Amino acid sequence: MSRTITAPVEANEAVDPTEARRREQRFRRRLERLIGIAATEGNELVPLRNGDRIFAAMLDAVRSARHTVDMMTFVYWRGQIARDFAAALADRARAGVRVRLLLDGFGAKRIEEDLLRTMTAAGVQVAWFRKPLWLSPLKQNHRCHRKALVVDEHTAFTGGVGIAEEWCGDARGPSEWRDTHVKVRGPAVDGIAAAFAQNWAECHDELFDDRDRFTEHGQPGTATVQVVRGSASFGWQDMQTLIRVMLTSAEERFRLSTAYFAPDVYFVDLLCATARRGVRVEILLPGPYTDQRACQLAGQNHYGALLAAGVEIRQYQPTMLHTKIMTVDGVASLIGSSNFNRRSMEHDEEVMLAVLDESFTAALDRDFDEDREHAVSIDPARWRRRSAVQRARELAVAPLRRFL
Repeated sequence: MSRTITAPVEANEAVDPTEARRREQRFRRRLERLIGIAATEGNELVPLRNGDRIFAAMLDAVRSARHTVDMMTFVYWRGQIARDFAAALADRARAGVRVRLLLDGFGAKRIEEDLLRTMTAAGVQVAWFRKPLWLSPLKQNHRCHRKALVVDEHTAFTGGVGIAEEWCGDARGPSEWRDTHVKVRGPAVDGIAAAFAQNWAECHDELFDDRDRFTEHGQPGTATVQVVRGSASFGWQDMQTLIRVMLTSAEERFRLSTAYFAPDVYFVDLLCATARRGVRVEILLPGPYTDQRACQLAGQNHYGALLAAGVEIRQYQPTMLHTKIMTVDGVASLIGSSNFNRRSMEHDEEVMLAVLDESFTAALDRDFDEDREHAVSIDPARWRRRSAVQRARELAVAPLRRFL
């Protein structure tokens, strides 16, 4: 592996407005027809880079709530930020706001008991999604990996962060993870609210109450957004279709920044085919800091084929890279909870925003360029000469690939 820090790609020239509209309309019609979910117009999206910005925006929204707060998360661990969220949710519940918190039974099992007691005593409705002790082994494998916060029905957040001290800070070192969330206002909020409602319905008898006003949305922005939900099932899923459309529609550039890269052979071949037809395919992955070494090894088993096809692979060096982002041709982007692995595509509850907006996509591309400055390139020749020990480790995780 090369240890040279690579310079960022020069920014593409702005897409001609007529060409941009053509690309956006093509993406929209393909996604709407092939997934069957209508896109909404007039949305305002604000990308939030790293914990300092993300948590401040989320807590401000919670503290301003006047009617309802609905929050779901896979990770709710420990640290001051966990206490800050518990205090904010409890305060709003005591003030008469309807507050619901949905925690995954596996991902949030490290939450401190005193925080649960504080929130419950204040009137927060806490529900658990598939607690392991209550489930068959088959159901235990299907987790709620969605992250969503919906406040007063008009402001929502989704993306990659969990509620834990690992996400605090600004990715300045190994203890501060790199991630991106997005704040949403406009009609797309309903899609994020529906993702919460779908999982809440499994865990609680009451789906809505008189605090839900079912208000109409204005159009505070210019982004077109399709909200796609992924759920565990057999056969081809919407999340797989979503990624497939983005790859096969790319004409110039496809960028992927993901925390967990362990796709099946189909998507490896699709990445290779995309690169071979002249699209610049760039993948940014965790480097020395990862909380899932087995998943990293599973992905590294595919590096040889990807590099041979011309795919550019870089590994982020400063800290754990936890983003879940794709951008295509400067006009389309995906952001949400889904990783580029079989677990997200086949086993877990996920939510992704398919965004058609040049300015939003440009912001994500600027972040990619900045992250790229702090990544090292995988050199094809040196990768082919990797050690026997490395190869053995890649093969050792092969039986687990479908669960990673």
